[in-house]
Amino acid sequence: MANYRKISDKIHELIIDNPKTVQDLKWINIVDAEKKEIDYLRRNYKFDLIHLKAASAAVSFQRPMIYRGSNYLCLVLHFPVLKGDNIVSSEVDFFVGHGFLITAHNKSIAALNNFFNLGKKSPDALLSYSIESSAILLYEILGNLTDETYRLLDDNNIKINDIEDLIFSRQQKEAVMEILNLRRNIINVRRIVQNHKNIFQQLMTMESSLVDKVSIKKYYNNLLEQSKRIWEMLDNQKEIVEVLYNTNESLLNNQMTDIMKTLTVFSVIVFPLTLLAAIFGMNVAEMPLVNLPYGFWWIIVVMLLGAMGMLLFFERKRWL
Repeated sequence: MANYRKISDKIHELIIDNPKTVQDLKWINIVDAEKKEIDYLRRNYKFDLIHLKAASAAVSFQRPMIYRGSNYLCLVLHFPVLKGDNIVSSEVDFFVGHGFLITAHNKSIAALNNFFNLGKKSPDALLSYSIESSAILLYEILGNLTDETYRLLDDNNIKINDIEDLIFSRQQKEAVMEILNLRRNIINVRRIVQNHKNIFQQLMTMESSLVDKVSIKKYYNNLLEQSKRIWEMLDNQKEIVEVLYNTNESLLNNQMTDIMKTLTVFSVIVFPLTLLAAIFGMNVAEMPLVNLPYGFWWIIVVMLLGAMGMLLFFERKRWL
């Protein structure tokens, strides 16, 4: 069973208690930690101040880190989350010790809150219910957040297909912004997860009094393999987006070339008409055709013949 307790609006406690074991596991989930929440951790767990600083919502670290305290492990990791149409980085801070795990994050990471609610409603669905180890609970949380990254990559694949449809339906202008936004999202995810592999490798050496080293290595090796697959998917998506960008640029250039070609043909055809109009508009004596009966129409015929001649010239050169 699981005993849930709401300590405050921002601090929620879940005790995972398997009746078949004498050990129980405490998970404290803190959302948008401020001074009161930091004071709670300091009073109850005696964490180092430099490590408590990581849990504050007002402080954001730009890179993942692992700190080793006297009897606990402090871990700072970043995960991609969707904010509108953009993928941004969101920080999760972990404090892992014997019999407890503390997570501190902002409310944008819905996947972590959903997993906490799953543990509250159906604790027996958790692996850590069978093995009441904070190392195993940490593995489950990291695996859940990694699965959420897969979902974002799946959304990227859908957008890639949509962009391809836009490009080949001759909607190049609409495709440009979609490609740029998707490229930015892929770059953001790459920047966020690029150090996960190194962190998971370090966690493979974690020690637990309840789980042997071989099992811990097996579990965290699974996370390591997933991080490698995510990186491979990101590489593949990056290459596809570059190809789509180049293809769209080529089609835009071809479209622009066709427009310039049309304008050039039009201007060249109009040129003799403009020239003749300027010549016959000169105020000089004895201008040919001007004083003849129907002289205006003769001039129009000459101008049309000039235009037709230019059209035939372009046709013969196969420029049309």
